[in-house]
Amino acid sequence: MSSNPEIANSIQTGAFKTNYHDEGEGYPVFMIHGSGPGVTAWANWRLVIPVLAEHYRVIAPDMAGFGFTERLENYEYTMDNWVQHAVDLMDALGIEKAHLVGNSFGGGLAIALAIKHPERVNRLVLMGAAGVEFELTACLDEVWGYEPSVANMRKMMDLFAYDRSLVTDELAELRYKATIQPGFQESFSKMFPAPRQRWVDALASDPEDIKKIQHETLMVHGREDVVVPPITSKTFFELLPNSQLHMFGKCGHWTQIEQNARFNKLVLDFFTEADQ
Repeated sequence: MSSNPEIANSIQTGAFKTNYHDEGEGYPVFMIHGSGPGVTAWANWRLVIPVLAEHYRVIAPDMAGFGFTERLENYEYTMDNWVQHAVDLMDALGIEKAHLVGNSFGGGLAIALAIKHPERVNRLVLMGAAGVEFELTACLDEVWGYEPSVANMRKMMDLFAYDRSLVTDELAELRYKATIQPGFQESFSKMFPAPRQRWVDALASDPEDIKKIQHETLMVHGREDVVVPPITSKTFFELLPNSQLHMFGKCGHWTQIEQNARFNKLVLDFFTEADQ
């Protein structure tokens, strides 16, 4: 095993190998990270995986183009391909159906997967999720336009957190180093080149398709989120017939970190309902 906690298991998915975490036992929970620079499943979910893994089998992959999943030279970063990657991983692990948790970009992906493969999804959790049309925020424009430096990473993380005390110099240094690993910035800069409103739109599913999703869905959002505005979760709440919305005050884009204990309890309670 690697000494880097971000590198876990590896399995063949389609034409490339996927790096994924697989912890706990029981009903599968599939967690999809966001699209920040240098992001990995572990960086995104490290405070959530151990708690959920006490009750469920938690699978958290690095999606194509991110983290330590193998990068293919001519891979096209499209929603269809990301959905296919998620399904290929479920197939490779013999998982027919799972609860889905999607953060930001991952929320858009979770919705697209539920539309295309409804039989593979049980319950949905969307956290600070993209997946509906909204006006590109200045902050998301900066996140997707990130150029590697410690100062830029510090600035970026200040955008993510409402509570600035969470953003230490050590953390900024650590995340900066994550963005300069071989291949990381190359694939990241290919994904969302300017002008970037088109990528917000490309992550969005058709509202008519969203209305047809019958899965029980929990939206979680930080009221002070300046990266993906809370209006996205309100839109999902209006579109999805079987949904509930939980909004945290004094919280930015990092609900799972800034409101970690409450987030974990909310998700566990939501999944436990399905078991009863």
